[in-house]
Amino acid sequence: MTDTDTIEPPPSTTEAPAHAEPAPKPQPGYQVVTDNSTVREGLPYPLGATWDGEGTNFALFSANATKVEVCLFDGETERRIELPEYTDEVFHGYIPDVGPGTFYGYRVHGPYEPENGHRFNPNKLLLDPYARAHAGELKWDPAVFGYQMESGDDTTFDERDSARFVPKCVVVDPGFDWRGEPGRKFVPWDQTIVYETHVKGFTKLHPGVPEDLRGTYAGFGSQAVVDYIASLGITAVELLPVHTFVNDSYLLEKDLVNYWGYNTIGFFAPDPRYAADVPNSLREFKEMVSRLHDAGLAVILDVVYNHTAEGNELGPTLSFKGIDNASYYRLLPDQKRYYINDTGTGNTVNLSHPRVIQMVTDSLRYWAGEMHIDGFRFDLGTILAREHYGFDEQSGFLKAVMQDPLLSEVKLIAEPWDCGPGGYQVGGFPPGWAEWNDKFRDTMRDYWRGEASVSALAPRLSGSGDLFNRQGRRAWSSVNFVTAHDGFTLNDWASYNEKHNLANGEDGKDGHSDNRSWNCGAEGPTEDAEIIALRERQKRNMLTTLLLAQGTPMLLAGDEFGRTQNGNNNAYCQDNEISWVHWEHDDAAKDLLAFSKRLMELRHSYPMLRRSRFLQGQYDEELGVCDVTWINANGGPMQQEHWEDGNVKCFGMLLDGRAQKTGIKRKGEDQTVLLITNSFDGLVDFTLPEVPHGANWKLLIDTNIPDGAPGETFACGTAYQVTARSALLFELVD
Repeated sequence: MTDTDTIEPPPSTTEAPAHAEPAPKPQPGYQVVTDNSTVREGLPYPLGATWDGEGTNFALFSANATKVEVCLFDGETERRIELPEYTDEVFHGYIPDVGPGTFYGYRVHGPYEPENGHRFNPNKLLLDPYARAHAGELKWDPAVFGYQMESGDDTTFDERDSARFVPKCVVVDPGFDWRGEPGRKFVPWDQTIVYETHVKGFTKLHPGVPEDLRGTYAGFGSQAVVDYIASLGITAVELLPVHTFVNDSYLLEKDLVNYWGYNTIGFFAPDPRYAADVPNSLREFKEMVSRLHDAGLAVILDVVYNHTAEGNELGPTLSFKGIDNASYYRLLPDQKRYYINDTGTGNTVNLSHPRVIQMVTDSLRYWAGEMHIDGFRFDLGTILAREHYGFDEQSGFLKAVMQDPLLSEVKLIAEPWDCGPGGYQVGGFPPGWAEWNDKFRDTMRDYWRGEASVSALAPRLSGSGDLFNRQGRRAWSSVNFVTAHDGFTLNDWASYNEKHNLANGEDGKDGHSDNRSWNCGAEGPTEDAEIIALRERQKRNMLTTLLLAQGTPMLLAGDEFGRTQNGNNNAYCQDNEISWVHWEHDDAAKDLLAFSKRLMELRHSYPMLRRSRFLQGQYDEELGVCDVTWINANGGPMQQEHWEDGNVKCFGMLLDGRAQKTGIKRKGEDQTVLLITNSFDGLVDFTLPEVPHGANWKLLIDTNIPDGAPGETFACGTAYQVTARSALLFELVD
């Protein structure tokens, strides 16, 4: 983050407030004024700072605090006002003449007893959990820790004031003209193609975005960006975290940053570092969403409700820890000084507490309702459903979301794993949820490098019914991906056997080692024409099986033209050209882009490639067909011996449109298509199957001849020569 990205509040001084804790030591900074002359009772709801046109109501939940002061910042003055009322564990007060643009924070009084789970320290200025906007950035100073950081002993009490080192909350005017937009953008699941990307990284080098808007919400909402994404055939953009987050101190010390943003400190505010106009970051974000909606694109946010940026007992006191540590975090039952760390980041948000569930669902409703967001991808989603010792499909959080009339209508996507007990739950979420399917990723990677059998591939191509077909769930529940922000890009999967993460400053030890990649014969860039050709075909193969498989496909931004991170498979800290999308395309990139667009066009044109119902392979006596028939290279149905033969690397998936019994037919639902995959490293003569109700097979895709004109037809029973490691798609025509 640079100084030009944020508004920096002026430096501060403090005077000792009247309270029972040790008095804070004066230091250079804000001039403190204690003023309770204008505050009125106000209301305990809604939580946060709510402007009504004449003043602002402040409401803050804390079950264990003894007093709360709201601190208003104006120039070099900090005005402290005690919230006068306490209702249902909410401190509240109304202050006239406080309006949009006002910087504020809280000082919360109470016991400092880490052994009992309490870490109150009024010397620390705290962020409002419900703040709609923030200004400034965290400056890592010993004063931002509730204990004497130099001692390493979190039971000590630190008297230094943190106000000049922490961001400030901002009172906002929520008004925005949505130009008649009715609300969220509804895209049916079976028409959804998700595009995972990063607000800054996608636009930072984009030549069609004005330089002063690159890396911002305004830049992402620019016409060049929106038109490009829509032109691909994408229907839903999934943004890496945009909630206000913190740069880790250990990264800053190495001149790195938390680029991905999985270190949230504010669940209601768009991070100001991505705003071209920081004072109006909220409005700028809404404008971006509106422009994406105008292009027919849904917007999904990657959200992090499982932990916060405050870390463990040795972490800073920035918000929740100082407001009510014992309520907001899961603590060890017999050692409340310490945090349960199911996230691997130091703390775990306590979704067993009703007020914490309220905060998370209020946040989701705010983004879905006020900000018109169309769905959410939940980082480490199993943690949100963990009650006591394991994952619970009937957890309070899952029940709260699914009964909510607003949230039950948006797209809900879980990352169904974490490092806690019972943490791997792919297929375990209840009806209404979709889930990232890493089994799809791993199987596709293994298959195309020759390490997985056709028996492993078949269920992934057909929607992973072995994982998701229960309780009336649909095939769209499986979010299929072969790459994501975490791991190799598609180009690097086909170019590197090993991760190359030295730039991360961790001696190359970070990131996954189980990449299931294959460099095709040379590590990294090469001039060997045969290796280059094989890599390009491998990328086309992966894209073909991703975009033509049943389920919901998710494409990593840039994979459509072969973006590289130079072998870095954990670029979480690389806010630079390693992570940014490059837009100078060579001929190979242009060819892959055209091929990717063709695949997405086919998926939209052929409903058989995106059925909601799971493929069963069951014979319909009335129609005389199966919804899916698996075909061997001789043109007949796969037999048990074929499935069990590990040497069989080539087979076909025949989808007969006549088996699609869904009432009123949509265009293309009666089409019959044949997908052939071959991971064998040699040619296979594949006999195109005899189908009674058709005469010819029309070639739509052959990954070995991507620039060849499609449309050539072949009679049933013809032996088509399938190139080594390639995929094909045919349509049956009269």
